[in-house]
Amino acid sequence: MAGLEARAREVLAPHVVDYVATGAGEQLTRDEAHDAWTRVRFAPHVLREVTSVDLTTTLLGRELTVPWGVAPTSGQREVHADGEPAVLRAGAAAGALTVVSSNAGTRFEDLPEAPWWLQVYLPADRTLAQPLIERAVAAGASALVLTVDTPVVSRKPAGASEASFWDLVDPARVRVNFDEGYAERPGSEKATDLGPHDIGWLAGVSGLPVAVKGVLRPDDARRCVDAGAAAVWVSNHGGRQLDRVLPTATALPAVVEAVGADAQVYVDGGIRSGTDVLAALSLGADAVFLGRSPVWALVEGEGGVARLHDELRRDLVEALRLAGCRTPREARGVAALPPAP
Repeated sequence: MAGLEARAREVLAPHVVDYVATGAGEQLTRDEAHDAWTRVRFAPHVLREVTSVDLTTTLLGRELTVPWGVAPTSGQREVHADGEPAVLRAGAAAGALTVVSSNAGTRFEDLPEAPWWLQVYLPADRTLAQPLIERAVAAGASALVLTVDTPVVSRKPAGASEASFWDLVDPARVRVNFDEGYAERPGSEKATDLGPHDIGWLAGVSGLPVAVKGVLRPDDARRCVDAGAAAVWVSNHGGRQLDRVLPTATALPAVVEAVGADAQVYVDGGIRSGTDVLAALSLGADAVFLGRSPVWALVEGEGGVARLHDELRRDLVEALRLAGCRTPREARGVAALPPAP
């Protein structure tokens, strides 16, 4: 994955680069993300047969051939004209899952056949979300990802042009799945009163399992599971919301312990290599999700994203072999120490 961002910066417009790259506040959380994974240390198994490594992973009942997916990101068609379809096709070819942003620039019915979930932000008036959810279900979404760490969108550092992204972006390339005039309707603003009851409401409206994204605390993770969440997704939104929050690598072990066997646990944030994936699996994650790296790779279209997946597969297979593991599940407990705070 080395060099992806640098190559993307050479060709993308500044407002697009800032939208993808910028974190909140002093950007401390964004900058700590990868370093936190590098602090994980391994105690590998030896004298184990590792000729054949099988990366097959089941997420919410769907069997995939790799233990990772692509996290939801807006503005993909501003990065490359093929946008979401290119990301989904590359993911499907690699056996990975893709989470489609609610702000996607491609209509759900035009998405290629591939395993995908829909990311959901709930508005103050929950009923306004129903048409979007119903369209996604009809088009083949197999789960919903409720993002819970964004009651408001945080301000970004002075000098960053992310604030102008939504003014400069082509409106035909974003938010194309919302009803016309959605943003002007009373109650369309982001909900500031999210609660555990919203998990059950979403599951009931959609008939789909719900993963809750944006969890860093074990007590919150337990509340999500008790309210019916099928999965808890450890995420700090790429450092784009509250700055100075825990790195996800640091938060993951306690969330895994709190959830136990009652739901799956996913994690994102600063994962750049197969060794990072091994670290997450060894700390108990069922899968990891990639945020910025697929967007940077998308500069080169479907082929760029496909190469990203291929490189990660080779890297993880090697890391698992060196750790004495034949499957992602066998990696659990290979971490000798939790990541330092």
